[in-house]
Amino acid sequence: MNYLRYVKVVGTMHVSPESRERVVKEIRSWRPHAVALELDWNRYVGMQSGHRPGAGEAFRLGRSGALNYFLAKVEERLGEQFGMAPGEEMRAAAETAASMGAQIFLIDEDIRVILSKLLAAPLREKLMLALESLSVFLPFALSSEDFDPMRDYRIMMAEFRERYPYIYRVLVEERNLLMALRIASIVEGLMEMGLRRPRVVAVIGLGHKPGVEHLLNGGHQQGL
Repeated sequence: MNYLRYVKVVGTMHVSPESRERVVKEIRSWRPHAVALELDWNRYVGMQSGHRPGAGEAFRLGRSGALNYFLAKVEERLGEQFGMAPGEEMRAAAETAASMGAQIFLIDEDIRVILSKLLAAPLREKLMLALESLSVFLPFALSSEDFDPMRDYRIMMAEFRERYPYIYRVLVEERNLLMALRIASIVEGLMEMGLRRPRVVAVIGLGHKPGVEHLLNGGHQQGL
């Protein structure tokens, strides 16, 4: 089944004001019956409450808490450069969906599962990723000539896959399949409710968009 006939996939940068504006525009334009967000329940609740654990609270949760805190700090630093707090496009999507009466679905893998998989990554990949992530804390300025995500993301994802095959599989491929399966389930559920042409907007990271669209568009992977 080609689920993509019923789904509008919106790829975003999680720290981009332009992404937030485009998400709101697409949801209002498409008037979907459901909006699927690249979040799990814990991240959704944290987003709604605005609570971000401090270093002490995070480190009390052990290695996974420390890793989550470090990754959040990397995103915060990027957000300072791009002018938007991480995940604001997801908040805007949820608020817009609620204002239009669309159902909200959380389609991402549990963050605790993701973190446990990352902790099991090969030591080489973890060390390389840590060193590269630390570079975002160095002073730098971005311009349109420095970074164009819509133009360059395919190159960046290919390089990331080559440098970090295990982490790429965990962060991208496995989540692509899970999110595509959950989006397909949303479409089927709406059809069972009597909607012949259900409309679903899926708001996911830009790096996930090609893979998820391929799976929804008759992808051959198991389960779709």
